Amino acid sequence: MGGEWREARLGQLGEVNRGRSRHRPRDAAHLYGGAYPFIQTGDIKASGGRITSHSQTYSEAGLAQSRLWPEGTMVITIAANIAETAILTYPACFPDSVVGFIADKQRADVRFVEYLFRHLRRQIQHENVGTGSVQDNINLQTLARLTLRVPEPHEQSRIAHILGTLDDRIENNRKTAKTLEAMAQAIFQSWFVDFDPVRAKMAGESKESICKRLKLTPEILDLFPDKLVDSELGEIPEGWYVDSIYMISDVIYGAPFNSSLFNTKQLGEPLIRIRDLVNEIPGIWTTEHHPRGYKVKRGDIVVGMDGEFRAYLWGGAEAWLNQRVCIFSPRVGYSSPFVRNSVIPLLAEVEASEIATTVIHLGKSDIDHFTVVIPTHIITEAFNEITIPIYSDIVRAKWESHMLVRIRDTLLPKLISGEIRTPDVDSIVGGLHNDLLSR
Repeated sequence: MGGEWREARLGQLGEVNRGRSRHRPRDAAHLYGGAYPFIQTGDIKASGGRITSHSQTYSEAGLAQSRLWPEGTMVITIAANIAETAILTYPACFPDSVVGFIADKQRADVRFVEYLFRHLRRQIQHENVGTGSVQDNINLQTLARLTLRVPEPHEQSRIAHILGTLDDRIENNRKTAKTLEAMAQAIFQSWFVDFDPVRAKMAGESKESICKRLKLTPEILDLFPDKLVDSELGEIPEGWYVDSIYMISDVIYGAPFNSSLFNTKQLGEPLIRIRDLVNEIPGIWTTEHHPRGYKVKRGDIVVGMDGEFRAYLWGGAEAWLNQRVCIFSPRVGYSSPFVRNSVIPLLAEVEASEIATTVIHLGKSDIDHFTVVIPTHIITEAFNEITIPIYSDIVRAKWESHMLVRIRDTLLPKLISGEIRTPDVDSIVGGLHNDLLSR
């Protein structure tokens, strides 16, 4: 199967060493804020396997008491969220709660080893449960002695290339969706928050200049008034008005499904809880059919009502909506881009006003008090015409990524164990893709 497979300890495949950091930020501020990336356990867990950003940096003094690890180093968390892994895409430092692995290229492909760790992560975490410590830990010696089953380096590279190609497409889709969201948000901000076209007209700027600067057609610019008037929310364009959120959107609340009927064996139908919103992947199934249930569809605006309030544009599989999660459903004449961008600042205001002594909550009484600026229908129609295709592309990119994740996660254990041959992958991927598309 692609050459001989053998057992080898991680320490035999390359250098395994602990990161260095003798101080925490609050204890030695002079070590931080410089030019050297400083990777922490949270960065690794959120990375998706590749470190492309960081939240902290070291100064020259920080670097002097640490080590700058090269691009291509695999980082492994050994405290808190243990056995999370990623590969550095640029040189960086990290603390002693992280172990670095630099592959010997004659023996190992670091990408293969990282995928292998993803496969072994649950096993490592499970074996470490119940240590009795406040914070679970594994140590350097445990990792260095860890026995792995690996093929020859050329086969490792082929396997890593297959899985990496899928990850590249997933990452490209994520970047595309992020860019498209920013485009729609920028248009909304300019038209309906900053009132740029109106203010430009009031300032006497020429039509040609306004259209060029704001990227508007003359026909769209003509839809905007040239005057602002007072309202309960401050100045708004003449002819627009302030009213309840219910003028632009209905709100659908999740049903109280019976938790005793929940299962993780995928029996029945998937259910969306607050914790499932970030990754847009249902984590629980139910055999109950609730008479007041609502099934979330791709393109819906989904909001969790406990904790941090975010308006998610759902791009995952259809699933039933659990209690304490709600949907903002655009009314006739309004669109998901318009409603979502109207709701986002309102949710932020509720979150900021809460005293976060425990978990903060969003209630129907909060939503009942939401008020928004409502433009003329002809302007919302123009906005819809521009932004609905953008949102369709976002949802399409998200859904494709979900399919790619399913394909990758199906292939990973089979490739990493040698169960399937790399030449057979194309036909397997085609079958999986067709199966997922039919769902």
